[in-house]
Amino acid sequence: MRIINYTFYLILTASVFLMSCSETNKETKQDNPIGVKLGTAETRTGRGIYASGQIASEKSIDISTRIMGFVTGIYVKPGDKVQKGKLLVTISNDDILAKRAQAKAMLSEAEAALADAQKDFNRFEELYGQQSASEKEFENVTLHLNSMKSKAEAARQMEKEAEAMLVYTNLVAPFAGVITAKNMDVGGMANPGMPILIMEQVGNYQVRASVSENDIAEVKQGAIAEIVIKSQNKHIKGMVTELSPSSQNSGQYQIKVSIPEQENIGLYTGMYVNVMIPITNTQKADNITLVPESAIVYKDQLAGVFTISEGQQALLRWVRLGKTYDDQIEIISGLRHDEKFILESDGKLYNGVPVIVR
Repeated sequence: MRIINYTFYLILTASVFLMSCSETNKETKQDNPIGVKLGTAETRTGRGIYASGQIASEKSIDISTRIMGFVTGIYVKPGDKVQKGKLLVTISNDDILAKRAQAKAMLSEAEAALADAQKDFNRFEELYGQQSASEKEFENVTLHLNSMKSKAEAARQMEKEAEAMLVYTNLVAPFAGVITAKNMDVGGMANPGMPILIMEQVGNYQVRASVSENDIAEVKQGAIAEIVIKSQNKHIKGMVTELSPSSQNSGQYQIKVSIPEQENIGLYTGMYVNVMIPITNTQKADNITLVPESAIVYKDQLAGVFTISEGQQALLRWVRLGKTYDDQIEIISGLRHDEKFILESDGKLYNGVPVIVR
């Protein structure tokens, strides 16, 4: 019994000791706040229309055919630069060659018959002038001549049709450019209108961006626009060259902004860009609150920023986001323009964790 009581006493003492250590560690953890760096929400006058878009070539086409047939040769690959007139794709054309040969044979036969009918017409025309042939005979040879002319013309057009179809079995580059995609391999079945290759012109780029229905009325053709390419850290001055009068997607209107030729170096089709078009309408020049995009915390469908409470603890504040401006993002609600927030931290932040300003 003494041994049992002694053992129970040891267990109880050890439990109290462990709880004490746990509380001590907890207090120690709480006594070590996370170092943070604060920032202040920036205020900017929004004298401009902001849109996002992508870089695209001014001229891009699908290389396809009007006939159905097996692809017998593809002589380029994505990335290849080609000159105008270079052979790109060949398609089987045995059936078209056979139709052309048949048309040639029909034309040869029709031309021989036409020559014979012409001789008869010339002879009967002379006899009819001498009143040695009746009017009915002369009409018959005239009709026969016209019939042979029609047959010869039909055969000639059949030959032209075959020649025209042969053009679509040898697809060539319509302009100098670069191959951007290959959608089929040798042996595949080409169908009318189905792209086999995609090519675009090199060096002539533009931006295709979408502007909301609230701002499209402020955009004018010829307006100067600032293009920001984040991946290249480039700022380019462009010009609005085209405005779509029709919305293609949920109240968004497409605009095109030209890029100067000297700025094309290092650009590629598909790069994402931001576009800012200055406006003079003071009614739209509202003050906006901006914070660095790196300070935003995302959780599910919510976004927030960490602020500091009066007790020097991190406090997650949910906010409503607006448009993106370069590396900053607009705060529509949830944070005042002069309010401080946590910009950087030395550790993981969560609600209630002690912090100390560096």
